[in-house]
Amino acid sequence: MARRDVDMTRGNIFRHYIGFAAPLALGLLFQQLYNTVDAAVIGHFGPPNALGAVTSTGSIVNMMVGIFNGLSLGTGVVLSQAYGAHDEGRISRVVHTTIKATLILCVIATVVGLMIARPALVWMKTNPEHMAMSTTYLMTYFAGISGLLIYNMGSAILRAVGDSRRPLYFLIFSALLNTGLDFLFVIAFNMGVFGVALATIVAQGASALLVLEVLLREPHAYGLRLKELRIDREELKRIFGLGLPSSIQQGLTSFSNVFVMRYVNEFGAACTDGWGAYNKLDMFLMVPVMAIAQASTTFVGQNWGARQPERARQGVRYGVWMSLACLLTLAAVMMIFTEPLLHIITSDENAITYGARFIRIITPFYVTICFNQLYAGALRGVGSAKAPMFIFLGSFVLFRQVYLFLTDLIFTPAVVEALQDSAFTTFLVHAKLIADKGDLAFFPMALAFPMGWILASALLIICYRRSKLFRAQQDEKPPLAIAK
Repeated sequence: MARRDVDMTRGNIFRHYIGFAAPLALGLLFQQLYNTVDAAVIGHFGPPNALGAVTSTGSIVNMMVGIFNGLSLGTGVVLSQAYGAHDEGRISRVVHTTIKATLILCVIATVVGLMIARPALVWMKTNPEHMAMSTTYLMTYFAGISGLLIYNMGSAILRAVGDSRRPLYFLIFSALLNTGLDFLFVIAFNMGVFGVALATIVAQGASALLVLEVLLREPHAYGLRLKELRIDREELKRIFGLGLPSSIQQGLTSFSNVFVMRYVNEFGAACTDGWGAYNKLDMFLMVPVMAIAQASTTFVGQNWGARQPERARQGVRYGVWMSLACLLTLAAVMMIFTEPLLHIITSDENAITYGARFIRIITPFYVTICFNQLYAGALRGVGSAKAPMFIFLGSFVLFRQVYLFLTDLIFTPAVVEALQDSAFTTFLVHAKLIADKGDLAFFPMALAFPMGWILASALLIICYRRSKLFRAQQDEKPPLAIAK
């Protein structure tokens, strides 16, 4: 069987990044495409308010998925370092520990997800028009969440050894299957939001089976042997040491977004629907940055394991410039074609109006994401997982919640009325950033996400320049991957 893994410790850096990130980006793109198809099908063919019902659950889904996906980052770093060091015994231990732990976590995720679904919707003040459908969607999604967790963990194993192509093929298959099932369940069978959720979990289950089949057939050290499935305590400790900080960060960030949705929901169902439509487009902008950031983690991990810190730093610089070029291009497209793109998601003109406002306010700040994602990925690659965790939690959870609380406290109806005739309010109306002069409070609310991005980027730039990766000398022996 031909080898699909890639040794990134030698050869052209740019080609390694392109060879790894391009398939990963395509995979993420297809993942977003079938998420967008979900939204478009339910937005055009589902019952009234169905789009908002599905998209408003995103924070809750991401909270649960993020907690468990953080562990896949831990696996990726530990495995990529072992691969860079050519330690086949350790590679095998990491793989079998990861899969055994994932099977246990699948049970936990399903039970916890079903338990928190409705209480979480109540906490975020879900609009009455959305509550029943949102509950149906969440309960169905969490009942089948095991497929997503197994696929993500299996893909992390393949990517850690430089194989980003087969996870891409599985995602393409999953996306096509999900799209076909969307049309079948929603349009032909009129199953509404239940049909969308069912299509998603069936497609994710299929991709999980595919990745397991590949690992079972793989003859090299990272192949899966069922008789060797056991948990190695030392490797599990390293995986959790690196993965838990990311799990905590992703889980708490998504949990805080549940409360962000409380502020969005206060502007009414149309604003919630508009936020959902904007979010589907927002994820497309994130695709290249996420792919390049994951490429950076693997590249840095392998070269750190091979004692080549200067090559690792060169890779980080390549990643930053590549992500900036991609994101600036996509952001320009988003700003130019705002309304046509939103019409793909929904035909509700009120939702489109709110979605367009979110895009115009938030999109210019996307460039800052390149820095916080790339430097965080690089730090995780050398085992420094706690610093990004604390920075993201401080910026995306604590700062964002304080910011929203203060803006809600400051922009009272009396203050908004007093500022109605100001030049700034007039500018916001003419720029179509707010509906009218009485809608001034919408603008600072929409800025909550960009303000957190800016703070995180500034702190991660400082952290990276003080890190062991930035200061390490060539051939310096790296420690084992333990979170710091």
